[in-house]
Amino acid sequence: MGGQNYSMTLFNTSVTSMLRMPWGRQRCMWPARMVTRRHGQRDTAQILLLRGAKYLSDKNGVTPLDLCVQGGYGETCEVLIQYHPRLFQTIIQMTQNEDLRENMLRQVLEHLSQQSESQYLKILTSLAEVATTNGHKLLSISSNYDAQMKSLLRIVRIFCHVFRIGPSSPSNGIDMGYNGNKTPRSQVFKPLELLWHSLDEWLVLIATELMKNKKDSTDITSILLKQKGQDQDGTSIPPFEPPGPGSYENLSTGTGESKPDALGGKQEASADCQDVISMTANRLSAVIQAFYMCCSCQMPPGMTSPRFIEFVCKHDEVLKCFVNRNPKIIFDHFHFLLECPELMSRFMHIIKSQPFKDRCEWFYEHLHSGQPDSDMVHRPVNENDILLVHRDSIFRSSCEVVSKANCAKLKQGIAVRFHGEEGMGQGVVREWFDILSNEIVNPDYALFTQSADGTTFQPNSNSSVNPDHLNYFRFAGQILGLALNHRQLVNIYFTRSFYKHILGIPVNYQDVASIDPEYAKNLQWILDNDISDLGLELTFSVETDVFGAMEEVPLKPGGGSILVTQNNKAEYVQLVTELRMTRAIQPQINAFLQGFHMFIPPSLIQLFDEYELELLLSGMPEIDVSDWIKNTEYTSGYEREDPVIQWFWEVVEGITPEERVLLLQFVTGSSRVPHGGFANIMGGSGLQNFTIAAVPYTPNLLPTSSTCINMLKLPEYPSKEILKDRLLVALHCGSYGYTMA
Repeated sequence: MGGQNYSMTLFNTSVTSMLRMPWGRQRCMWPARMVTRRHGQRDTAQILLLRGAKYLSDKNGVTPLDLCVQGGYGETCEVLIQYHPRLFQTIIQMTQNEDLRENMLRQVLEHLSQQSESQYLKILTSLAEVATTNGHKLLSISSNYDAQMKSLLRIVRIFCHVFRIGPSSPSNGIDMGYNGNKTPRSQVFKPLELLWHSLDEWLVLIATELMKNKKDSTDITSILLKQKGQDQDGTSIPPFEPPGPGSYENLSTGTGESKPDALGGKQEASADCQDVISMTANRLSAVIQAFYMCCSCQMPPGMTSPRFIEFVCKHDEVLKCFVNRNPKIIFDHFHFLLECPELMSRFMHIIKSQPFKDRCEWFYEHLHSGQPDSDMVHRPVNENDILLVHRDSIFRSSCEVVSKANCAKLKQGIAVRFHGEEGMGQGVVREWFDILSNEIVNPDYALFTQSADGTTFQPNSNSSVNPDHLNYFRFAGQILGLALNHRQLVNIYFTRSFYKHILGIPVNYQDVASIDPEYAKNLQWILDNDISDLGLELTFSVETDVFGAMEEVPLKPGGGSILVTQNNKAEYVQLVTELRMTRAIQPQINAFLQGFHMFIPPSLIQLFDEYELELLLSGMPEIDVSDWIKNTEYTSGYEREDPVIQWFWEVVEGITPEERVLLLQFVTGSSRVPHGGFANIMGGSGLQNFTIAAVPYTPNLLPTSSTCINMLKLPEYPSKEILKDRLLVALHCGSYGYTMA
């Protein structure tokens, strides 16, 4: 075969970039686009390179390697590296190019790492070195934060991916390299240790500054600002290393003396360590995220690295300071909090203090991260993915099709069609959720019972009369999880205790009022009074109704022989509460949560309290304040014309719709306004108007409420401003039971 004939028959395509090989008077050309053909590209590259083809880029600077990586063709990249070893480092450096798709880079490096253990270790070590360099650049405030942050996290993600899929990836759960193991695989993390050391020094440095007097905190600020000034002068900035103890002045001025006006004076340089936090928090947090990713890739799924837990505990105060200053750091970089309940608990009070709307945005941003932007209902749908249900048996048929459906696809979008009907789209999906909302609490299925107020529902402790009750509870959880996932509202309201069960919040004796107001009052009386000499003869066992028959149930082992005393009565009340509100329906709760958590992770839903969860699931009701005023009663000395009452309603009219809902929840236990308005609000014993009762004023006293009788206990505040302040504190902290703040 002649050279020209070879060229024409093998490469009949347009030439955009090529390898050229001397071939007598002819040239053998290798179009770079040819490498993107899946069939035969590796062999083609092998043949051409074997015959001495030259590696050249096209007029736009695009090389065959560029096109190989863009297509994720690891085999062809492997051939190129065999003939041109320098291209190995080129591929490693490509991990910093944000124009290249990350999944393609992963695909190439995954293939290369599978060739041998030595190649695998070489790739990881090289990636670790590049990540370390990028990390140190990120710690320099003169660098572009956004670009360096994205570059570091991108490289670390690729590093962790390659580490997990190595030719002999460990599966024994050993935290290699972080628990003292000296295996070759653990050594690939060695370059990163320099970055982690710098991170640790930075956090220690900031912790020290936080503890010093305000006037002493200028030193570290000057260091940072001086460095920034050097960059503005065009001087190259080396990777920044935190200074050692006692070296602030030398680094600040270069002379060993303080220089107050070097950057416009100490005042302009800022004497407050909070400015240091503003400049460094995001950068350090991004490196912390990278550290967490590297620790996690060495652990089995679901386990947190002991080293990382120790790290967070060590720097607890500084990290909390970061989050206080910018709570969005939680969702930008502190993903470990969403994955590690033992760490999340340390920050929960900070997160819960953020506005409800902000937390909702964070919730959906993280819930849908990594999912396609488009919804199934907005693009062609595979017939197999449509939920085909029957109207005449919608609950059972929906349960059957949802249980068989692909969970990942349901998270992306829902397509519903009723049997025998052509309609499909968002309207049908909305109708489907509406109907199922009513069916879930349909008494024919015996899943839920109405609470004492007649408007909310609680799992039925005797639901086992329905043989499929646990499957149905699981399905009910799936429906509420799906609705929340897709921002579809459900027309159903649960008791406060059931929302607590969904959130994993312990119930208390006040929650008993939703199912038995009188029993709740008895428990309250026991707590409020000395029972030492009353002869109640209570023991740690109670009688409870099981399918119409009364049975004695111990509250704890040997409870029937343990008397309730003044010293242990609080334990008794809590155990009684847990029996009636949790233990009696534990299988039902577990089944419901199994379905719910298929679509809503526990780590995300815990961002909300039980009041907010109701709003997430059932929406924000519109409240007619004039109807509210019209149907409110006053007691204990208050009358409609009193200044405090007039101030109260002026405040209610002036607060946000969300805060009005919080007020309604605070007093009645529900955000729901019944049909017919406030005249039809139910209490524990039937119709019960919203009531405001007078309470003597003492400084800092907050309003309280009795939800079983819809009563707001409003102190006689001396001014409208104080009333508003105390009321809003109560509304935003009310679920915690505070009375003084």
